[in-house]
Amino acid sequence: MPRPLNILTGVYALAIYGFIFLPVAVLVLFSFQGTLIPVPPFNGPSLRWYNAVFADRRLMAGLWNSFLVAVFSSALSVFLGFLAAYGFARFRFPGKGPLNGLMTAPLSVSYLIIGMGLLISFNWLGVPKSLIAAGIGHVVINMPLCFAILYSQMGDHQVNIERAARDLGAAEWQVLGLVTAPMLWPALFASFFLSVTFSWDEFIISFLLTRFDNTLPVEIWSLLRSGLSPKTNAIGSLVFLVSTVLVVLLELTLFRKPKS
Repeated sequence: MPRPLNILTGVYALAIYGFIFLPVAVLVLFSFQGTLIPVPPFNGPSLRWYNAVFADRRLMAGLWNSFLVAVFSSALSVFLGFLAAYGFARFRFPGKGPLNGLMTAPLSVSYLIIGMGLLISFNWLGVPKSLIAAGIGHVVINMPLCFAILYSQMGDHQVNIERAARDLGAAEWQVLGLVTAPMLWPALFASFFLSVTFSWDEFIISFLLTRFDNTLPVEIWSLLRSGLSPKTNAIGSLVFLVSTVLVVLLELTLFRKPKS
């Protein structure tokens, strides 16, 4: 017979997971609703609204723009975060402690504040609103995360291997690219996938820094301004699918057991 404590623990776990995933389940369920109004009772299944999403050029353009911004900004965030983490982990210089804190400070700042600051800075510099400006904004918010992950994985046990590579004649760029980076590949993949996930559905910075070529969250917001649309359930389900695939790839990459 199960103990009362175990039963309560199981009920509590089900309640927590239900609270987290119930909105997502409702979103996915009503994306297959066949009627115009996405409310109970459920009338489906139907692919009507998925067909409408794929036929909507603005949504497809926003989907593609989000993909481009997420991939390129994440790659740049990982690259800059890796170089910064290597510099802080391997060298001593004045003010290292305070500068280390400044590197991760954007993690505790509201995206609204960062977006407004970038908007004012770009206006002052004459940089127009565009996907490139939004990508720079995504680098600003994702690079500190990549730095924190990579810096935490750079230990003293790697220093001897890097020193041995230099003794064998490797240049500094070869040490970074052929020795240090392969040793940190799980952290590099984790940083990249997390950055893609955060950039994929980021709204505030994209809304402030784009004008004509919008990302998908901005297009969804524009769609919702005219009222509740069944297409938002379908496109939201697609976004959830992409995020789930990224998380699964991250799990398979980082936590798969090596072959004996």
